[in-house]
Amino acid sequence: MAATLVLAGTFYASGPASASATTTLTLWQNYGTEQNAVATTNLVKAFEKLNPTIKINVVAQPGTSYFQLLQSSAISGKGPDLAVMWTGVYDLKYASNLVNLKGNVPAADLSKMEGLQWEAPNFNASKGAYVLPLETQFYIGFYNKKLFAKAGIKSVPTDWAQLLADCKLLKKSGIQPIVYGNGGQAISTAFYPWYDMSYLMIGAHSLTSWKGLYDGSIPWTSSANVTQLKNWAALQKAGYTNPDVLTNTANITQFEKGKAAMMVDGTWDTAQYTKTMGTNVAAFVPPYSVTPINGVVEYPGDGFSVMKSSKYQKDDFKFLDFLTTVQAGNIINAAGLIPDIAGMKTTNPVNQEMLNFVAVQHMTPYPMMDNYVQVNIGNAADSELPSVLAGQTTPLAALQNMATAWKQLPASLKSSTKFSG
Repeated sequence: MAATLVLAGTFYASGPASASATTTLTLWQNYGTEQNAVATTNLVKAFEKLNPTIKINVVAQPGTSYFQLLQSSAISGKGPDLAVMWTGVYDLKYASNLVNLKGNVPAADLSKMEGLQWEAPNFNASKGAYVLPLETQFYIGFYNKKLFAKAGIKSVPTDWAQLLADCKLLKKSGIQPIVYGNGGQAISTAFYPWYDMSYLMIGAHSLTSWKGLYDGSIPWTSSANVTQLKNWAALQKAGYTNPDVLTNTANITQFEKGKAAMMVDGTWDTAQYTKTMGTNVAAFVPPYSVTPINGVVEYPGDGFSVMKSSKYQKDDFKFLDFLTTVQAGNIINAAGLIPDIAGMKTTNPVNQEMLNFVAVQHMTPYPMMDNYVQVNIGNAADSELPSVLAGQTTPLAALQNMATAWKQLPASLKSSTKFSG
């Protein structure tokens, strides 16, 4: 019993559940077939075993229309009790429909979670948070060690010049250097540009300068941004990427089967790569920088929120509190993800490589840029950036479109005061 209470967290300290009637909660997720979906299912099963009077019905919603469905359901009062929510500007945008965790999940348990500032009003964790993170995520590069060795590459590239030189060696050896496509993501059927765009902006601006992209003090059309996108587009122009970057839906399979040496993806696919490629896969930081790259995207990109329309908020918060426990962390780790709980380890060696970029190499952790910029800017970029890589749109034209979207924002969405903390 004592062990059970330690694992279960503060809400379970009063003993076993009473014999009251069963409550059924509904949880919406937009994870598709990613490891996050596996983790969610297993977390729910474990929680239900600890709480036999609470059942959670997990409903998979389409990623492409998820937030529209969630918002309309909240307005109608017929939405879920719990919902997967992205962090950063996303949870702030939908905050009117979400219950703040402060005072609802014990402070001692919340303190175990990392990166709560990115789920908080004004990005200030002392004001509470709207999301309980599921995991620590990385946008990251993966590479095939066997193909690197075949091309005579002994270390991963750390800047643009080294990347281009390595791509040249790979192509000379008959190896496709980089593969792009929509991957297995549920949010879009097209190439998603924000993995790369995050690193393009890391290479151009310091973390403290990123707020300038938000408030306009650094225009999207700045020369630094234009240069970065030109360097990115040069990869395709030189034949270092697959020609069908806009339509390819098999890039994950192609990478796994050794058809390309590198790809940029996220930690939600790490377990799949280590399962199919074994020790032949490793992580690297996309070196989109003139000088050696010194920043990496490490961020609690999503988690679970309680909807204001829920009639069972006390039970909803029991589930969120369970996510702060060691038991939940072990379930998340077993799914191939990185627990967001301070002090917990990951047993996946490639995930550990990512953590070491910050813990050992002391790189600066950055947020995911698509969770950082205004949603309208993200939408404008989604329609333009992929075609920049494909050589169909000039970097300046794409950035001008983003700049126009920024000018059209209301003044309240141009303030960077939320980043001061």
